[in-house]
Amino acid sequence: MGMEDYTRHQQGIIKRYYDNKETMGLQRVAELVGDLYLAEGKKRQKIWDQIVPALVKAGLPESQANHLRQQDRADMLAETVARLDAKTPESGAKPKPGPR
Repeated sequence: MGMEDYTRHQQGIIKRYYDNKETMGLQRVAELVGDLYLAEGKKRQKIWDQIVPALVKAGLPESQANHLRQQDRADMLAETVARLDAKTPESGAKPKPGPR
């Protein structure tokens, strides 16, 4: 089914979804970071099962997402989310000025 099978309005919705795909994945990971800090045991592993695909969706290579899972450190995950968020143009984050 090609895009020509959709109305112009539907095409716009589909385009915006894919334009914001990375941002949505990043938001999901940011929500899960707090849960990860509090979780233990099997619950923690279930949270990682959700985090890894969301990281990949946010644009992180799968190998790096799996490395974070192996480390199992919420602080490293939070740093990665902050770094990815700074790269996202929609985040509103302004780059820090360099030395003069």
